[in-house]
Amino acid sequence: MELSVEPSGDVAVVGLFVDELDAGNTAEFKQQMAPILAEHQKIVIDLSAVRFIDSSGLGAMLSCLRQLSPKGGDLKLCGLSRPVRAAFELVRLHRVLDLHTTRAQAVAAFQS
Repeated sequence: MELSVEPSGDVAVVGLFVDELDAGNTAEFKQQMAPILAEHQKIVIDLSAVRFIDSSGLGAMLSCLRQLSPKGGDLKLCGLSRPVRAAFELVRLHRVLDLHTTRAQAVAAFQS
């Protein structure tokens, strides 16, 4: 699994380069995200490359938010394809996680 981290002011923008985020690779995702979550408070995860996400992938996103919240941090997601966005909406996670169309919108959402 390949992750990239780009700073945008005080926001870390994480690019996730994997076709599917599912039970087969969420443990690896969480492991690779751990140091990023420890180091930053404001994180945007760009899911543009992800075409499929299952319940364990959704749970991994929620886990990231849970790790950031106690230290006053927040998580925003961007670049969701229609099927990925549908998965978030199906389990009502779009009400818990902040979803944006573009990286720029997600980063800007931290300023308001």
